Amino acid sequence: MNYSQPTILVYSPKQAEEYADCIRRYGFTSVKAAKTPEEAEGLLPGTEVILGWRFPTQLLNRPSASSVRWFQSTGAGVDDLIGDTSIPENIRLTRIVNQFGSYISEYVFTFLLYILKGVPRMLQAQAEHRWDPFNTESLEGKIIGVAGLGSIGSEIVRKARAFDMNVYGLSFSEKNAYLVDRHFTPNEWKEFVKDLDYLVLTLPLTDATYHIINREVLLSMKPKACLFNVGRGSLINEDDLLSVMQSDLLHAAVLDVFETEPLPKDHAFYSMKNVYVTSHLSGPSTTEGVSQFFIENLKRYLNKEPLQGLVDRKRGY
Repeated sequence: MNYSQPTILVYSPKQAEEYADCIRRYGFTSVKAAKTPEEAEGLLPGTEVILGWRFPTQLLNRPSASSVRWFQSTGAGVDDLIGDTSIPENIRLTRIVNQFGSYISEYVFTFLLYILKGVPRMLQAQAEHRWDPFNTESLEGKIIGVAGLGSIGSEIVRKARAFDMNVYGLSFSEKNAYLVDRHFTPNEWKEFVKDLDYLVLTLPLTDATYHIINREVLLSMKPKACLFNVGRGSLINEDDLLSVMQSDLLHAAVLDVFETEPLPKDHAFYSMKNVYVTSHLSGPSTTEGVSQFFIENLKRYLNKEPLQGLVDRKRGY
């Protein structure tokens, strides 16, 4: 390898050595691994690049971190980092992009078809040894609305096309508006949701999107509509959603992300028949996938090329 190699610190409470070994296999040898704040603090001097998850960012304000120039998160969401004033402005932040579309879109359509085709009823009939023929619906012609048309939202749109669905989209940027049949802007939420059969949230969490889904928006949806949240938990005012679902004002809610994670064991969502709870698993960060992304970005960094997934702190993602 012809690059002048930077010193890389990999931080992960559970996978630090896995990531470090993977990076070394690409020919980078100056790689250190830490899984505790104490280990990270001791390894920071001379570190130029950090690949991390749940990194103790308060360390970045200390003299021992003065050599750090770039922080690559192993996840797609960076709302926790954006508002963190302990990260110096001169440290570039990047997030993982273009890694989760296939996983998350498959998750969405797994539950979408499970609900639409009445799979719970079929399984119940089998369990009861009961013959129970009934008519099921088709996705063809149904309207799916995707809020957030980045790499994840775009892949959901692509799969919806395969099912001959009508596709609406809402985004803060209109650069991918051409992907959908109708595009809406953030000041058109109620107009956006009113005709949807399915609403899928893939938005990042920013000041502008915090609790963007509230009682007013939820009650603008059709009673038979379904809500999917694979973005960030705080996109939804969960108290408002709980009230709406308890009153059966929506057909179903599929939730993979929550304001508090893990979701407390006594939370009402767990026991509601019209709410499907999963454990923030729709878009897994695989060691190989994250490492490949990081290596490609590392080559860009060394060649002084624009980094993929560069975070705009003012924009919030």
